[in-house]
Amino acid sequence: MLQYIPMPSDEARAYRSGAPDAYGRAPERQISDGSGAPCRHCLKNVPKGAEMLVLAHCPFPEKQPYAETGPIFLCADECDHPDNEQVPPEILSYSSTYLIKGYSADHRIVYGTGAIVEKAEIEEASKSILVQDRVAYVHARSAKNNCYLLRIEGALPPT
Repeated sequence: MLQYIPMPSDEARAYRSGAPDAYGRAPERQISDGSGAPCRHCLKNVPKGAEMLVLAHCPFPEKQPYAETGPIFLCADECDHPDNEQVPPEILSYSSTYLIKGYSADHRIVYGTGAIVEKAEIEEASKSILVQDRVAYVHARSAKNNCYLLRIEGALPPT
């Protein structure tokens, strides 16, 4: 069973309180136009007219050669945090294609796992990556902009 894991609440709270982003800068504040601004905490689009944060985010525990950094959106106000989401969340419905890739337990890309997949193929493609011996988790990213969306994990039976 797959789990779709959003940004941790304590991390989102820190950014909302003005903690510096991955580049040491305060998150920017903007107003959402209602499309194309998926929050990495609630995994839904930031509603039209709502304030949002735009910041550089690195979803890895430490800097290293494979720790990609990029822009993300975050609801400026508190938002719901889905726990143990087991169906593809709203954030994975905004585009027709996504970039997914597997990472090892030491947070390095497992070569050969990266793929651009259609939205309908995310679950099966993620499962096929997660069953590989060296893969601990999968990241889903925007295929067009390479922005990090969420982490996918799963306890899967061996094939």
